[in-house]
Amino acid sequence: MSEQSNSASVRCLDADGRYDALLLQNQLCFPLYAVSKEVVRLYKPFLDEIGLTYTQYIAMMVLWEKRSLSVKELGEHLYLDSGTLTPLLKKMEAQGLVSRQRNAADERSVIVTVTEAGDALRTRAAHIPERIGACLPLTKGESETLYQLLYKVLHAIQ
Repeated sequence: MSEQSNSASVRCLDADGRYDALLLQNQLCFPLYAVSKEVVRLYKPFLDEIGLTYTQYIAMMVLWEKRSLSVKELGEHLYLDSGTLTPLLKKMEAQGLVSRQRNAADERSVIVTVTEAGDALRTRAAHIPERIGACLPLTKGESETLYQLLYKVLHAIQ
């Protein structure tokens, strides 16, 4: 954060009349964490209907768009490492949603491809973004601004 934006975010004085940077309410990270956790919780009943966890859902969104990519590439899209993705993808393969195959050109690389069953799930998931959006108290403009700000921060710190 810049000096100006950092000082603007600090709102509370400690016992000596100084700003206390360690108060939870003065942290940008806490509302980001709490909102993320609660938004993921909002997804749960919708994802339960289609048999996915949130992480499986975001993996499927990338696969619906890209069709086939390496585990490394999928991890780059999702900001997840292969240690997190491998068990997730094994479960998704057992569900018949994806297939995993060693890359013929590079045996170290595993290619993940959405299956016909995984594709069929896309239709059942199509309503989820709209239903989640209806749960959030934001106008379209506020949603767009929040989206832009979150990605600005994400790209700056990665």
